[in-house]
Amino acid sequence: MKISKIEKEYLKKIKLYQKYNKYYYDKSDPKVTDSEYDNLKTEIVELENKYRFLKSNVSPSNSVGFSPSKNFKKVKHRIQMLSLSNAFNEEDLKNFEKKIRNFLSLKKNFKIEYSAEPKIDGISASLKYKDGKFVQGLSRGDGKEGEDITENLKTIGDIPKIIKYSDFPKEIDIRGEVYIQNDDFNNLREKFANPRNAASGSLRQKNPSVTEKIPLKFIAYTFGFVDEMNIKIQTDFLKKLKEWGFKINQYNRNIIGIENLIKNHKFLENERKKINFDIDGIVYKVNDFNLQKRLGYATNAPRWAIAHKFSANSSISEILNIEIQVGRTGALTPVAKIKPVKIGGVTVSNATLHNEDEISRKDIRVSDTVTIERAGDVIPHVISVDLKKRKKSSKKFIFPIKCPSCGSPTIKDFNETTKKKDAVRRCSSEGFECDQISKERIKHFVSKEALNIDGFGKKIVENFWELKLIKFPQDIFKLNYEKIKNLEGWGNLSTSNLKYAIDSKKKIPLDKFIYSLGIRHIGQENAKLIARHLKSAKNFFELSSKIKFDELSNIDGIGDTQINSIISFFRNKTNQEFLSELEKILDITDSPQINQSGSLKNKTFMFTGKFHNMSRAEAKSIIEENSGKIISNVNKKLDYLIIGEKPTIKKINKAKDLKIKIITQEEWLKMLN
Repeated sequence: MKISKIEKEYLKKIKLYQKYNKYYYDKSDPKVTDSEYDNLKTEIVELENKYRFLKSNVSPSNSVGFSPSKNFKKVKHRIQMLSLSNAFNEEDLKNFEKKIRNFLSLKKNFKIEYSAEPKIDGISASLKYKDGKFVQGLSRGDGKEGEDITENLKTIGDIPKIIKYSDFPKEIDIRGEVYIQNDDFNNLREKFANPRNAASGSLRQKNPSVTEKIPLKFIAYTFGFVDEMNIKIQTDFLKKLKEWGFKINQYNRNIIGIENLIKNHKFLENERKKINFDIDGIVYKVNDFNLQKRLGYATNAPRWAIAHKFSANSSISEILNIEIQVGRTGALTPVAKIKPVKIGGVTVSNATLHNEDEISRKDIRVSDTVTIERAGDVIPHVISVDLKKRKKSSKKFIFPIKCPSCGSPTIKDFNETTKKKDAVRRCSSEGFECDQISKERIKHFVSKEALNIDGFGKKIVENFWELKLIKFPQDIFKLNYEKIKNLEGWGNLSTSNLKYAIDSKKKIPLDKFIYSLGIRHIGQENAKLIARHLKSAKNFFELSSKIKFDELSNIDGIGDTQINSIISFFRNKTNQEFLSELEKILDITDSPQINQSGSLKNKTFMFTGKFHNMSRAEAKSIIEENSGKIISNVNKKLDYLIIGEKPTIKKINKAKDLKIKIITQEEWLKMLN
């Protein structure tokens, strides 16, 4: 069948699907039987799977039982709705608490109180109240902005519309989870895949009267923006929520100590089958709001909270083969190809073996019978080998000493910190000299966290690579669309969509651009630090032309490992060539500075010694919030050297020689009032 005919047939089915949706959801007047409706959805999805160029925002693959409404306007959250980091075991929790203690510089005998709250598997929503009246409700969206679903949220009985308590804040965003109870979902099984999808689909109906027919519930658990509130701890806030008329979780607990968190986790895991709604873990929050404020946020998650997921699902399978994959940094990752097995409702046929040392430590071999674990969204991995079932003919797996992609020698870097060789073996070639590394770097370049080119996924990168349409990142912006249009699986519609998606990403913030390059050791957080310091793309590109690498040594948080990696990247001729091309093509915007009007504006600081009741990380955060800048070395660019207990004498002497002002922690705090 010709491409044009396929597109025509697909769009015809989409139009019919929209028509059925309109009658079913908007007019409550179904025109076809449920089986006919389901068959149409199946036909559309099968076409999309067969012909990857077919795409529609109103496809059933982008919705569950309903057509996503275009009538919801997007609204920015006054305070972002961030996601949480995950913990899967006791060790993760210990590391979480250790980071808190280190950041806040807490004494060993200080006991951290946690609010432990069951994590409901529902849809997050933020409710804006003004003068006690519910005035607006938003979905989470991308965390920065959500959809205005006020009218749909008003249909939920659990959400108070007017609150008359005198201690209720004048203005506040109450946040919580919209969900459907399991017994209510039993009546909806034919329309929705699971309770969460039912809740999601119902909230995004453009007709609130349709939403009203779905038995949605709401449990409140936190707040975003608040005008003024005298509550000091999370558990007191939860009690107040109940007093104000909100439903809260009956299993909320106030807990001290990791061992007690574990006990409560085990208890709830056993109880979850008795609970009338889905929970997939427990959220732990530092109970004290003042400590929460001091801890602040990492890249996209709070430092003061973590989600402790319930036990992973596991199963038994057999290793059919061990393949070596080469990543964008040259890392060789062994992957076990296993007999397909279902784990937690998902069919698994691959499991990561992490690295060469892991294979040796567990003595994993081809044909072994193994236990496979899948924890939350983590990639399935091999837990253990059943040695009793090992075949006599089995042989130890020998890790390749040459790159399976380009044949270059594989190496293990020496770690200066541990004084040992790294566990990961790598291809020694310089990126684009190795085909597999090149492909992975392009996949990284177009990924969601980097340029985020819609529709330009890993499979398209692989396909275009094989067809020699792309070799370097800049080739993405020089694609031959006439040639693509005539490829199997492509047509006018899909080619036009791709061109639009690529062109719309030519403007990119500096930090995302730096991250997109895939420089080893430069993740999102480091890319932000570098961008914030260099400020403009011009300064970044000049790292190559003027060899201004000394600039990077002044960035607090960027060490020798990162600097050496950047130097290596810039000194590679191929990298210089593709950077030069990208500089001509892209509009790279300057890095926004944190605060331009703080009391420490245009002043630079450096620390030495231990601070009283404050970690180095917290002090750094305070300086940046007040427009100051942290540098890592004592030099002429330094304005103030702040000294704590047991400072480094060498730094103090050098500061004196350069006539840099030396101040104490107390003097620095006075500068901040």
